[in-house]
Amino acid sequence: MKRQEWKNLLLILILLSLPILFSCAKKSGLEEIKESGKITVITRNNAHCYYTYRDNPMGFEYDLAKAFSDYLGVSLNVVTSHWGKLFDVLNDGGGDFIAASLTITPSREKLIDFSDEYLAIQQQAVIHTSNYKTRKIEDLKGKTIHVRRGTSYEERLNELKNEGLDITIQLHEDTPTEELIRMVAEKEIEVTIADSNVAFLNRRYYPDVKIAFPIEEQQSLAWAVKKGEAGLQKAINEFLKKIKEDGTFAKIYKKYYSNVEIFDYVDLKKYHRRLKTRLPKYKEIIKRAAEKHGFDWRLIAAMVYQESHFNPRAKSFTGVRGMMQLTLETAKEIGIKNRLDPEQSIKGGVKYLKELYERYDGAKDPDRVLITLASYNVGHGHILDAQKIAKERNLDPNSWSSLEVILPLLRYRKYYRKTKNGYCRGTEPVRYVNRILTYYDILKREAIS
Repeated sequence: MKRQEWKNLLLILILLSLPILFSCAKKSGLEEIKESGKITVITRNNAHCYYTYRDNPMGFEYDLAKAFSDYLGVSLNVVTSHWGKLFDVLNDGGGDFIAASLTITPSREKLIDFSDEYLAIQQQAVIHTSNYKTRKIEDLKGKTIHVRRGTSYEERLNELKNEGLDITIQLHEDTPTEELIRMVAEKEIEVTIADSNVAFLNRRYYPDVKIAFPIEEQQSLAWAVKKGEAGLQKAINEFLKKIKEDGTFAKIYKKYYSNVEIFDYVDLKKYHRRLKTRLPKYKEIIKRAAEKHGFDWRLIAAMVYQESHFNPRAKSFTGVRGMMQLTLETAKEIGIKNRLDPEQSIKGGVKYLKELYERYDGAKDPDRVLITLASYNVGHGHILDAQKIAKERNLDPNSWSSLEVILPLLRYRKYYRKTKNGYCRGTEPVRYVNRILTYYDILKREAIS
């Protein structure tokens, strides 16, 4: 081969190798994130993914994404997107990963790469409580089912239709699932489909809906990255594994979905009704008292309802009375002359709650406020006993999740005989706090809406 031909061949080889060299030099998405010190999550602006409450960012997906950014040691940037544009925003470089309660489906796996599962869900048919005839998938025959376009619900309904089920699928453009559930509750539509976690949570807000039956086998929720972003995908999987092992995931899940499976239709219907008929009379008093002592007024309203159902003349068999169910001794201690006076009771009760709150300065919110609520119910002494036992069992005494486990043990002599304050009906403060959180969540949901 002539010299010139060798030169030409060498030049061709060099040119052919350039893309490989450039591709090798190109940084991965994870490397760019760490260098920039920032990661961008693409999510949805709704009650399940991301929203602001009292000027603070919140949401199940947001809290998980924030924990991930902390895990990487970078700051978190949030981009919200129309449902149908999530993948476009990701693939066009508008964000690094999607955290938007996405179900893993074969059609989506062609467009993006999924992380490991972080939550198992199941698609449920949601109908009105007055609908007694729709009990199984076959009963959907002849019905119009309303879902958002581009969802896994649409995919599953099309599968059922192709299998011979005679249904009409009415598609809505970017309408949140919770809005469709509201429409079922108010009989504007007959049937919608929702993931089990969304369905159970929204039943709390709309007690007139019924979760009828599943229409699909169990599925997985996961985060999504661009095709080929193996480094970021691996980091996400390692993070998800870590937070499931160390309890972080359980804590975040509980914050948003605590006790959603427990549903008392009569109680919640009564609560929703009394938010309209009774709360307005006392709302301003509650707001002023809460603001004075630094509490969210909705939390105080939820507490007042748990104590007295907004009834100023409420009386317990134990002798506590009024809106905040104060004992005679506590009322005297905080300067309350008439426990049956709504304003005195609320102001005094919130003042006393603040005094209790100051005693638990070793805990951080939200644990601190939850321990305070339990203390209001069962007494400071029993909380100290529970904290002592928690320490002995190598549990964090300033964590509400620890005290949730320990307080019920104070019913048993094996545990309470060694305590200063003795026997305690320890399941009651746990139930008390959980009910307040349910009522509080409903009020927060209205504020978000």
